[in-house]
Amino acid sequence: MNGTTKHNGHVSPQHILLVEDEQDLAKLIILNLKALNYSVDHATTLKQAMHIIEHKKLDLILMDRMLPDGDGIMLCEQLRQAGKEVPLMLLTAKDSEADVVLGLEAGADDYLVKPFSVLELRARVKALLRRGKAQNEQIQQIEFNGVTINSSTREVTAFNQALTLTAREFDLLLFLAKHPLQVFSRMQLLEAVWGYNYDGYEHTVNSHINRLRNKLSLCSPEHDLVKTVWGVGYKFSPPEVQTH
Repeated sequence: MNGTTKHNGHVSPQHILLVEDEQDLAKLIILNLKALNYSVDHATTLKQAMHIIEHKKLDLILMDRMLPDGDGIMLCEQLRQAGKEVPLMLLTAKDSEADVVLGLEAGADDYLVKPFSVLELRARVKALLRRGKAQNEQIQQIEFNGVTINSSTREVTAFNQALTLTAREFDLLLFLAKHPLQVFSRMQLLEAVWGYNYDGYEHTVNSHINRLRNKLSLCSPEHDLVKTVWGVGYKFSPPEVQTH
């Protein structure tokens, strides 16, 4: 059944916030989301969106970039900095590679360029909600010698120090740690962690890997947990299997 989740035997609609000031487009999107049995709130400004985000539990945010009181990317950055993990897709007419990369690095999970087809919007919304639900249902802890990664609390401890990671840095570390010693190309990581598989955005992976490495090295400079395999990609190398 589309758009619903079970809570204590009761079926509740998944809740989406649409932030879009173009009224005709907003009506069309809302009509299609409700046809999939999703519950939809609509805001036309960043201020209205923040009020809804603060007072309601959301499963997905669809956000226009150019809003009357600012750029949707600003709100995306604020949410990620505050540790809010709700999936977020940017809707925008800005279609340059630089704009897409900017949105992804701000913490967006997807980026849909206007004009878009309703069928594509529906497919991407379903995919983001499925991914978000799967992540929420994962309750497990990955432990290595000196490193603990809790996927339910999204907490990382490395060599007795708590690590503060952005949402995307955590997702990247978790994915690599689930496949220790397996080498992934930048394109594979982009698709697995960001949900993108487009050429040209690989440097987004590079920048996140570098920031993740820097934070891990502060906990233990002698351990190189995320290794570069030159000409191929990256791998997670647990302390107990590292060679010297």
